[in-house]
Amino acid sequence: MTGLYIFTIISVLISFLMDRKKTILAFKVALKKFVAILPSFLKMLIYISFILMISDQLIIKYLGQENSILGLVSSLILGSITIMPGFIAYPLAGILVEKGISYMVVAGFVTSLMMVGVITYPVEKEYLGVKGTLMRNGMSFIISIIVALIIGISYGEVF
Repeated sequence: MTGLYIFTIISVLISFLMDRKKTILAFKVALKKFVAILPSFLKMLIYISFILMISDQLIIKYLGQENSILGLVSSLILGSITIMPGFIAYPLAGILVEKGISYMVVAGFVTSLMMVGVITYPVEKEYLGVKGTLMRNGMSFIISIIVALIIGISYGEVF
């Protein structure tokens, strides 16, 4: 990550040295866009902060169902409405597997968590429109189901 920051700083400095006016104009445009998206982004952060208060025990309770299909459905829904970065989601997936939750259910949870964005809907609809956002989320949900079922079949949890 540090390398990315260094690369960005160097690129901005080169841009500034090449054409100061264009670089300053680019910063002004970026600032305008940032200010425009800020209200939606702040709402999303507030939603995320409430969702992150969900404990791992609550997640385990709903995902560790004896009925694997009910656990899968629960994981897909919970993953769709929860949002967290990958560096938290993947260790959480490891914890869930250690607690005895099936790979299929964990795959459904993590895949829908990373791909489906119920919480990010307000921000997405501004850029993709309602139809585009619904299409993206719907296709992502279907892909999450497919991935979970493939994992379940691979580990012998389905058949």
